[in-house]
Amino acid sequence: MHFNLIELIKTVGLFGVWGIVFAESGLFFGFFLPGDSLLFTAGFLASQGYLNFVGLLIGSFIAAVLGDNVGYTFGNKVGPKIFSRPDSKFFKKDHLDKAQAFYQKHGPQTIILARFMPFIRTFAPIVAGAANMDYKTFVTYNLVGGALWSLGIPTLGYLLGSLIPDVDKYLLPITIVIILASVAPGIYHYLKEKAYIKDQSILQKGL
Repeated sequence: MHFNLIELIKTVGLFGVWGIVFAESGLFFGFFLPGDSLLFTAGFLASQGYLNFVGLLIGSFIAAVLGDNVGYTFGNKVGPKIFSRPDSKFFKKDHLDKAQAFYQKHGPQTIILARFMPFIRTFAPIVAGAANMDYKTFVTYNLVGGALWSLGIPTLGYLLGSLIPDVDKYLLPITIVIILASVAPGIYHYLKEKAYIKDQSILQKGL
């Protein structure tokens, strides 16, 4: 898979990377895009001279922030009725519901935390907009989260590519670890919520 991703990035270049980051950050159909592994691999390729590293960082940050703003604006315009939208090829209500539950629990911090959680990352700004989060608050958290994600992950890829000899041999396992680390918080949250619901069900039966 990492070889395909490498070839994809080499083919689409910086503009392609920025476009994918933008789409995954706030467009419905972007939830299936490989944001974390894409940025890490792009950082690695920048260390090998295939991409301009500074351009990668600046463009990815702008794309991430703009993408979230588009998602927020869409959610704000559509409002609560978005939660009754039926599933389609490019929209999964389940992902939106999970993002809503996460937002209700963590509040504005969701915009930062969700950056590192696939699926929730795409729908979090939409939920924030639908919930009428104060825009200045949203922008503040969006800038912080966007910077941590879009600058941190490519930098990690760049540093590993620069410091470790023949790091490309280990790119697949490293990418897998990054993907698992990104998915882990979502899995933990899901299992925790499931356990809570189960406990509540047992308590209700006991009453």
